[in-house]
Formats: sequence, structure tokens, C-alpha cells
Amino acid sequence: MLEVKDVIKSFGKFMVIRGVSFDINQNEVVAMLGPNGAGKTTMVNLISGHLFPDEGQVLLAGKDISTSPPYQRIKAGIARNFQLTQLFEELSVLDNVRNCLFSVQGKLGRFFKPAAAYKEATEQALEILEVFNLAQFKDELGEGLSEGDKKILDTAMAFALKPDFLLLDEPTSGVATAEKFKVMDTIINAIQARGTATMIIEHDMDIVSDYAQRVMVLAEGEILADGVPVEVMESEAVQETLFGVKSDDAVRC
Repeated sequence: MLEVKDVIKSFGKFMVIRGVSFDINQNEVVAMLGPNGAGKTTMVNLISGHLFPDEGQVLLAGKDISTSPPYQRIKAGIARNFQLTQLFEELSVLDNVRNCLFSVQGKLGRFFKPAAAYKEATEQALEILEVFNLAQFKDELGEGLSEGDKKILDTAMAFALKPDFLLLDEPTSGVATAEKFKVMDTIINAIQARGTATMIIEHDMDIVSDYAQRVMVLAEGEILADGVPVEVMESEAVQETLFGVKSDDAVRC
């Protein structure tokens, strides 16, 4: 589904991404971990089109999208949420999702009748809210939701774009511990029901171990490890990179 091939990205003389290659298949949920400054945000921006690689390729379903701007990548099938939610907080929950559907259908900015009069889009929006367990909040303003439900709505809006590949940037950041598993259960159930290929940028080890089928660790712009969560997290190199734990430290403990 998504393939990153030998991608390099520099800012001035500082090389942030150093020849990274990986692929993510349909139905696969992959988490990307890494310490601060590892290049995770740069990689997200390279995939979503907010940055272009200096060398290498980003391909979606075999098509080279390396130099496509974000709106073209959305049309091609890539959607993302944001670490800081991007809601229309003054609009209802239903209108937040409905506006995303209007965007896909090319109707934003040229309404000839009230939004509620577009029956098909309204029905589709309500179906998405049902999938994400938000239907009971359809008439509430976005600003009135809990932080967890705002995160879920943010992802539901990305989902409304009908992506083949979904980027989730720290989907539980700012969410209370008691809510984070509800958030992830809801999001992952929706993703699996549709079979959407997904990459999660995350630092919460509980989220990674419980919800990712595969983990990649990015360190100093390179893939340090790539595999199933248990095996990756048992790697001495990964433990040292993520937690500063060396093998001789473990022995002394």
C-alpha cells in the first residue's frame, strides 16, 4: 500500500532522514517510535506531502507521490490526524464530519442550500459517527467534547476522507489515562473494519504493545529496528535508544 524507498531529507547541512526504506500493507497497523529528534515528525510530513524528499521515493499503491502536495495526496488516499486536534470547535460534531465529506465531494465553499439538506452526506456522516461511537454527540459543539472524544472526532474526520492509508500522530496525547484505551479501541475497531493501512506515531508503550501489529524504531534518521512489538522492545539497542538502558545496567538491577 505505502512504500518509502531510500528517502533522504536534510535541512541545511543537517541530514534528518538518512536513506530510510519501509513498506506498510493493507490491513496493517504499524507504530513508529523514536526519541525526540529522531525524525518522526519529518517522516510524517514526507508521507503527507508537507515536505518533499531530497532523494528517494514515497509511493502509494505503486504510484510515485514524492512531489505531490498534500491536497493531491488526500485525493490519492492519504489522510492524517494531528497531535493537536484540528476541529471546527464552533461547529457541531455532525458538521465537523459532514464538512470533510463536502471537501471530498468538492462542495465546500459553494453551497446552494443548507448543509442539512444534503441528505446523502448527512447519512454518511451519521454512519461515521456511529462507527466512532460519537452519534450521541452529533448536535454538540466540538469545543464541548472531552479531550478523548475530540481525539476520536479528529480521527473520524480523517476517516471521512475515505483514506487507503491513515497517519495517526500521537492519537492519545493530552488524553487522560482512563480515556486513552477507549480512544484507541474505538479508532482501531474502525480501522480494522475498513482494512485501512495505518501508521501510528506514538511514545506510549502500552498503546504500542496493545494495538500495533508491527513496530519500527527510528533513531538518528535511520530505522534501528522493525518487527513485532515484543521482539523489537526486547532489543538491547532499542532499550538503550528509547530508555537509556544498557545491558550491563540490566544485569546490575
